[in-house]
Amino acid sequence: MAQSVPPGDIATQPGTKIVFNAPYDDKHTYHIKVTNSSARRIGWAFKTTNMKRLGVDPGSGVLDPKEAALIAVSCDAFAYGQEDTNNDRITIEWTNTPDGAAKQFRREWFQGDGMVRRKNLPIEYNP
Repeated sequence: MAQSVPPGDIATQPGTKIVFNAPYDDKHTYHIKVTNSSARRIGWAFKTTNMKRLGVDPGSGVLDPKEAALIAVSCDAFAYGQEDTNNDRITIEWTNTPDGAAKQFRREWFQGDGMVRRKNLPIEYNP
């Protein structure tokens, strides 16, 4: 039963943070590569601390073992210095998919008894 096994590791490029460079008068998009380094299929989903400013596309998906996906993280235009950006970050959560499940993301995988892992990627704004 896949849910009783802790999810393996994922790799993100970049690995520790995302940096958006000024000017902030236009939308910026940054690409993150997410790789499933485990031996099981995983379901993953992104969350963000600031829905108005930060977007993630696609926001969720399924990765087979060793498969990678390119995710676009966007930062909408905003008034730098006039808005609080200290706690901006995106979080990727992932969990093993149930045995025999179709390769289609389902939110309920994260709501059962299965183990969910998280990785935080702080957002840094470079003026």
